[in-house]
Amino acid sequence: MSVPLELPYRARAGLRAAGWVWRHPGLTLAALYLILNVVAVFAPEWLTHYDPLAADPVSAQLGSSSEHWLGTDQLGRDIYARVVYGARYSLSISAAAITVATLAGTLFGLIAGLARGWLDELITRFLDVVSAFPDLLLALMLISFTGPGPVNLLFALGVASVPRFARVVRAQTFVVAESGYVEQAKTFGLATWVLVWRHVLPHAIAQVPILATIGLGTAIIGTSGLSFLGMGPQPPTAEWGLMLAEGRNYLYNAWWIAVWPGVAITLAVVAVNALGGYWQARFERREAV
Repeated sequence: MSVPLELPYRARAGLRAAGWVWRHPGLTLAALYLILNVVAVFAPEWLTHYDPLAADPVSAQLGSSSEHWLGTDQLGRDIYARVVYGARYSLSISAAAITVATLAGTLFGLIAGLARGWLDELITRFLDVVSAFPDLLLALMLISFTGPGPVNLLFALGVASVPRFARVVRAQTFVVAESGYVEQAKTFGLATWVLVWRHVLPHAIAQVPILATIGLGTAIIGTSGLSFLGMGPQPPTAEWGLMLAEGRNYLYNAWWIAVWPGVAITLAVVAVNALGGYWQARFERREAV
């Protein structure tokens, strides 16, 4: 009687990964696209050798060719290079805005959930006021006071996104703080900060990474939309929303100037939302078990 051979751990892990890729081709493509965007953010020179700011009026508004894969814009700048370098601003600002929203929202939610009483009421009313405005409108209003620019843009988008994180953390903190294991930990005489750090915080923020992933797609749209309105990076910076604004006047003669940055924005949002939705579904199934 033959005994089945057990595959090594790395081989079994490789087979599981190959099986996941086979079952989820769309998610695999989304992950690969996001990886390319990460490379574009940190090492854009690996993807193109053109300078995104180098103008060549002689080559203005040329269509796709072997030399310029996505054509050139109204100043003769390579569109592909500008799309690649544009990821550095569009994705960095969006990721930074979500980081600000995550940290501030977690802090507010944790304080409100633990403090209760008047402090909880004060934070909740503040969140209600912020939530009364659509994210883009509130961000636009904040930028009107601080002025345009990438730093002001990321903080405006971050502040506008705080309530969605704070409410979730606050609700989870209420549940965790009343749970049996936390009550038992209190009887052992643990310091308050130890109790919060070890027992309350890890469970209260369990859903925050999922919200941050999904919120990144919204932040990309917000960054591009406000940059389109001139509230973000200024010309001649290569940024997707700004490229859309510059190309809208050339749609009839040179449609590719505006279309390709729009495609980059759309694919980035779809990829982030697809992966975030999959992660959320997995989390909800785990919680239901």
